[in-house]
Amino acid sequence: MNILMAGTGGQGIILASDILAEVMMRSGCDVKKSEIHGMAQRGGSVMSHVRYSKEVYSPIIPLEECDILLSFEELETARYMAYLNKNSTVIINRCRVSPPSVIAGKDKYPDVTPIIKQKTGKIHFVNGNDMAGELENPRGVNLILLGVLSTLLEPEESLWVGVLSDMLKEKIRAVNIEGFLKGRAVKSE
Repeated sequence: MNILMAGTGGQGIILASDILAEVMMRSGCDVKKSEIHGMAQRGGSVMSHVRYSKEVYSPIIPLEECDILLSFEELETARYMAYLNKNSTVIINRCRVSPPSVIAGKDKYPDVTPIIKQKTGKIHFVNGNDMAGELENPRGVNLILLGVLSTLLEPEESLWVGVLSDMLKEKIRAVNIEGFLKGRAVKSE
């Protein structure tokens, strides 16, 4: 299984991919992971490849072999089109981080839906930021999105919650587990 997570710096992509990798290792899979931070501290592009199976030889997902793209920001989804194929599933957080050309008024923020549909029709939008706001945990979007992703994967909910309990600091554990469970219950657009 090839899962690509993409977004911008500060959205918690690396933590989400670490949790996914740990869950899959505890479920008995061989897991390989690779990440690219770019200018992450300045809101730049961040991506993480997570691959798991009985045996995995490389941490990098080959082009057109992504099973699931979990995107934390709409425009970042389009950046990774080359990894998608007609069977790929794309989960997109309804979050827009405007690039400089949009901020300067030179361009408009594009609708990514027709761009993604060139590769796959399996597109699910999630209002992760709104859900995190309802929990008064704006930094918990990553766990909400991970909850959505988890519904497409085999490990039981209890394994996910166990990993979250082990990996998250006590002061943020309860609200983030609540967000994860809220993500598992979400009905995407």
